[in-house]
Amino acid sequence: MELKWYIVHTYSGFESNVKMNLEERIKILGQEKYFGRILVPTEQVIELRKGQKRTSSRKFYPGYILVQMVLDEKTWHTVRNTAKVTGFVGGDVKPAPIPDEEAERIIRQMEEGLSRPKPKYQFEEGDEVRVIDGPFSNFQGIVDEMKPDKEKLRVLITVFGRPTPVELDFIQVNKV
Repeated sequence: MELKWYIVHTYSGFESNVKMNLEERIKILGQEKYFGRILVPTEQVIELRKGQKRTSSRKFYPGYILVQMVLDEKTWHTVRNTAKVTGFVGGDVKPAPIPDEEAERIIRQMEEGLSRPKPKYQFEEGDEVRVIDGPFSNFQGIVDEMKPDKEKLRVLITVFGRPTPVELDFIQVNKV
């Protein structure tokens, strides 16, 4: 009996509920030896709310969870008949497992997200942004240069009709 990773499609926004319900069903049905880990792929992100830095959780794949299991008719029915589960990805009757390397990559990505939170938004040069914090609050500008290692941007903001370069933290701006 080898545990393999499967992707299960759920109602979006109910991933954590599905995980809890599935773990409960597994216990009630006594199928613990047929299941391994059940994951909701998330990462920690930093955002600015009301002038305060906040860390929140963001899902990589909204509407999906990863289930490590031995697939047979009983375990298939256990997962498939859990509330808010719409089915397996990769075939509804006999779904294909994802490669172990892919599952390990997602787990590594989750662990990195926990140890070093990322900014909520990702920027590229040329993106239009609105400043949400600091002396240039509510100004709009265009990203001129990125400094991802320092989590800073150089934004060209128009002040008195002239573009003015301003260096800001990632969390001080939102995409427009």
